[in-house]
Amino acid sequence: MADFGSSTQAVPEVRDVPRHLAIIMDGNGRWARKRFMPRVAGHKRGVETLRRVIAACIERGIEFLTVFAFSSENWRRPPEEVSFLMNLFVAALSDEVARLHENGIRLKVVGDLGRFEPRLRELIAAGERQTDGNRRLTLTIAANYGGRWDILQAANRLGQAHPERCGQWTEADLAPYLMMAHAPEPDLFIRTGGEERISNFMIWQLAYTELYFTDRLWPDFDARILDAAIGSYRKRERRFGRTSEQLRPGAALSPPEVPASPHNA
Repeated sequence: MADFGSSTQAVPEVRDVPRHLAIIMDGNGRWARKRFMPRVAGHKRGVETLRRVIAACIERGIEFLTVFAFSSENWRRPPEEVSFLMNLFVAALSDEVARLHENGIRLKVVGDLGRFEPRLRELIAAGERQTDGNRRLTLTIAANYGGRWDILQAANRLGQAHPERCGQWTEADLAPYLMMAHAPEPDLFIRTGGEERISNFMIWQLAYTELYFTDRLWPDFDARILDAAIGSYRKRERRFGRTSEQLRPGAALSPPEVPASPHNA
């Protein structure tokens, strides 16, 4: 498994285009209501938007795209909407995996998948196997996922694997057990739909991610808005705890101090 490092332990490379983009695709239901359509019509349109965004990410050289498709809190929605979303997920996997593979895209699905029907879990596993060797873009779909759950499950798995070091674990020890261990931390996070919060999405991984919020509803999101978000990202001063003076050309950069622990001393 690749070691992408941690932005709190080392200073990552800063690029003009984010290497990893994370998106909360919000506003499908409101998009449909504005058009006097059922909410599920918005979700269906949202899948089409995702297809276009994947293509736009490849064109711009983004290597990792992670989208929040279904949170652990979304089970609270009306049962008929949840059922439609599950069926839509099955249909999308059935229809899209071959296309993803043809375009060199690796598929990853992260979250507590045990609550899904066996057919859906089988499609997820098959899609991941078929595309595992692809590296043009890694598309990660967070489904029945929550950031707090992610940290807890990682801590529990680490504890089971290394109980003898309890009380001495480090970030590096925990990292392989997190759901997003296959990707670097996101450089840019986008949320559509006008809400300005991360809603329990990758709360560990977003520690130093640049945040961008837009009022545009997800079904109306397009390459132009993606470029606006990337343009905003390029204007940010990504210091990672350093001063602005340290970022000037020729300035001497000191390595970040890592708190001592019995394990890394």
